[in-house]
Amino acid sequence: MDIRRFGPGHRRPEGPPGTRGVSSQVIHQDARGSIVELAFGPRAALAPHASPNTVYFVVVSGGGFAQVGAERAAVNHGEAVVWPAGEPHAAWTEGVEMRVIVVELTGEDDAWARDILAAGMVAAHASGAGLDPGGGEAVPPGRGELVPPDTPGPAGRDETSGEPW
Repeated sequence: MDIRRFGPGHRRPEGPPGTRGVSSQVIHQDARGSIVELAFGPRAALAPHASPNTVYFVVVSGGGFAQVGAERAAVNHGEAVVWPAGEPHAAWTEGVEMRVIVVELTGEDDAWARDILAAGMVAAHASGAGLDPGGGEAVPPGRGELVPPDTPGPAGRDETSGEPW
């Protein structure tokens, strides 16, 4: 088991170049991409810059603002912003802190393969092939529906947590 530590006590006090009030910790980095935690203090900023890669800016706590090109939007925990390759982007906070996980994907976009992979999964699912590597019965397709909005959640649930259940 490989445990990667990040968060308070593990961050570099200075963030990426062109930042103010941002600390960071690299969680993973290799030829496939990188995963980095960023901690924005109040009134922190990640200066406008561009990347040759697609970047996911995943807000895990707090909130602030993100920019792609000339478009600006408020972002909060539970939201992710996609920064397209080659597009200038930035992020900042005003009076609150924000914690973010940044996932940068390197290499070519594999959109061309998605339909092929999806078609293969549909065919495998329909035939039952390849769904259980242990040789047992194939898992039946899931069937379900959304719970009506007035359905009570589990006992002891903290409704202020922001989690649905």
